[in-house]
Amino acid sequence: MPSHRTIRMAYHLVDERNWASIQAHGLLSTKRLAAASGYDLRQLRLHRPKGLTLPSGVRIRDQSPMSPAVLGKFLQDGLSPEDWYDLLNSKVFFWLDPDRLNRQRRACGEAPQRVLVIDAARMLQKHGSRAAVSPINTGNAMRAAAPRGLSTFVPWVRWTSDGWEFEKVGRTASRPANHRPVELSIEDAVEDIMDHVIKVIPLGACQTLGADNRAVDER
Repeated sequence: MPSHRTIRMAYHLVDERNWASIQAHGLLSTKRLAAASGYDLRQLRLHRPKGLTLPSGVRIRDQSPMSPAVLGKFLQDGLSPEDWYDLLNSKVFFWLDPDRLNRQRRACGEAPQRVLVIDAARMLQKHGSRAAVSPINTGNAMRAAAPRGLSTFVPWVRWTSDGWEFEKVGRTASRPANHRPVELSIEDAVEDIMDHVIKVIPLGACQTLGADNRAVDER
């Protein structure tokens, strides 16, 4: 496998209120979390302009960067905004570089968070058949957003073998071979996530993740 198509480390940002649930049950998709708490899954097809607290107490993040009116302009493959929300709700997502994670952390305001630094290579050995990589931030559709559709989620096994050939949305030619994925996602859940965690870093108000995987105070 070419070196530019390997993923060795990944990052996941956890709301502090969800930490106990993750330790007990692993990382579950929004759909899995909602089903476990008795929440009406039909409501998940609707846009979440604000965060949601499930009956179980688990906190679900908002979808404010992708309103239906804007998102619908960039969807292909006959998808509606509701289809896209449903698709995202069925996956667990990971960032592949600290800068992307820190953008999300800043959007969380002062709410305490935890960063999971994950041995992605080991996780993918077990869960790679349900994994995909994306060349864009699939949860953001603002201003000049990138087109997106079903092939935006490139199966990890396909990406390692032939790069971005699988991705056809808005493309007349394949992306450059050295284009790095923005996201890694795994369908449904990673229930054994704690087996793959290298380090857990608490982030207080105004703290982000530094280059040495330590909390950095931005005040």
